[in-house]
Amino acid sequence: MKILIATQKPFAPVAVSGIKEILNDAGHSVCILEKYPDEAALIAEMAEVDAMIIRSDKVTPAVLDAAPNLKLVVRAGAGYDNVDLAAATAHNVVVMNTPGQNSNAVAELAIAMMIFMARTQFTPSTGTEIQGKTIGIQAFGNVGRLVGAKAKALGMSVLAIDPFLSKDQITEGGAIPAASLEELYSSSDYVSIHIPATPQTIKSIGYDLITKMPKGATLVNTARKEVIDEEGLEKALTEREDLKYVTDVAPDNYSALREKFGTRIFATPKKMGAQTAEANINAGLAAARQIVEYFATGSTRFQVNR
Repeated sequence: MKILIATQKPFAPVAVSGIKEILNDAGHSVCILEKYPDEAALIAEMAEVDAMIIRSDKVTPAVLDAAPNLKLVVRAGAGYDNVDLAAATAHNVVVMNTPGQNSNAVAELAIAMMIFMARTQFTPSTGTEIQGKTIGIQAFGNVGRLVGAKAKALGMSVLAIDPFLSKDQITEGGAIPAASLEELYSSSDYVSIHIPATPQTIKSIGYDLITKMPKGATLVNTARKEVIDEEGLEKALTEREDLKYVTDVAPDNYSALREKFGTRIFATPKKMGAQTAEANINAGLAAARQIVEYFATGSTRFQVNR
């Protein structure tokens, strides 16, 4: 089978070598498309591709139309909103992700962001400590649990909420269950967001929730920018001069917000949650193994478009 590694943000060279080794050992051929300029360049490579590994690359109906042989797309990472799942299903293409492979990298970034904001972005002014504070974790999956464990090790109290977990499961994961989102936000000095961007969650975090946070609280977003109601965020930060926002996914109006709110807001230059050597390698190798298993046994264990 012909496997395409299509990455506008390339894997580390050691990851590419490992991916190629896994796929070649299983009898597959590998082609690589890195730092390509636009969708047209990707479409031009798709004619004979049987499976592909992507990162944040977009798999649109046009890409799928150009790939008559395509059977499998593996997103090296947890989020998969860059793939048009409905179109993939219509083309009989299986879409998988690699859950858990980037989790520690994202969790460490969330903690680092909290400390960065607590210390006023390392400017020469008096900051605060996170020890003794409460963190609320919105979604208690792979990343959320790791954030909770690291926060607890730093002396924080941990609250969590997850619509897919029972209170007992949250307790077993090391957190105190919050009865509602409103309670989570109103009880937490820091709220760390780990929800996907879905029709139900897009713009779900806005003025009403943010302004429920205690004095001096910080909202931490390493999920997706779409889950934030940016107008509501700006209104909340305007009315509550004590609140802060830090994100791995810059708002559309970030330059204006930065000018208006200064060190009360910060966004990384690009999405950096999975940008570690370890996560890069782990996700890439996991994607390659899933392709091998799919063609060898038909396994669809990590399929997301069932």
